[in-house]
Amino acid sequence: MKKPKMILFDYGQTLISEQRFNGIAGTKAVLDKCVSNPNNISAEDIQSLANEMNKDIGRYNPATNHLYILEVHNHQFQNYLYDYFGLIKTVSHLELETTFWDAASPGKPTKGIEKILLYLKNQNLRSAVVSNISFSGQALENRINNLIPQNDFEFILATSEYVFRKPHKRIFELAVRKAHLEPKEIWYCGDNGICDVDGAKAAELFPVWYKGAYEGYGFAPQNECLTVSDWQELIEILEGDLC
Repeated sequence: MKKPKMILFDYGQTLISEQRFNGIAGTKAVLDKCVSNPNNISAEDIQSLANEMNKDIGRYNPATNHLYILEVHNHQFQNYLYDYFGLIKTVSHLELETTFWDAASPGKPTKGIEKILLYLKNQNLRSAVVSNISFSGQALENRINNLIPQNDFEFILATSEYVFRKPHKRIFELAVRKAHLEPKEIWYCGDNGICDVDGAKAAELFPVWYKGAYEGYGFAPQNECLTVSDWQELIEILEGDLC
């Protein structure tokens, strides 16, 4: 292994451990705060349509999620969903999606992530984020900065803003271009063996499979990679005898 010049991180279950998604809770929060509901539509009815829309799009199915390579921006999604039911948005797109996300899937930093980010900063090793996510880039940036305020990420890249999702190589290639490095000079850390590990490998980055918050969907990588169970283990590897 060669010592990286930069480490890219996945977001969900890598930087931040999110609670199991509860769409009903998120929609109830939106109805309480973010929309006018003249037809008294229930949260259950709204979430039922959202589930059907996701099936139509082909996303959020753990068995096939790695095959879904084009991202639909959440602002477009929520426009259809709320306009369909005649709900009147009373806040910005950003506040609406943030209210939903915070209620539907609260998160907290994965154990030890602050320590490794501080280590990287002290070692002058650059860091950034590449996340498969339909929420807007601003919503993602706000959440990361709120939960890990001491981060030193050069950029936070949300696939919602760039069409392509991991494991498609184009999203990795964009990150490489933004970093102004060669792929071989970058390590990519993520919990999903297919989207993160195999995707990074196909784009010629060095893949690291982080299993500290792994949810076990059966997505074991098909390629060789470095596997770590916690962030302290990765620190020790970086401190070791790398070329």
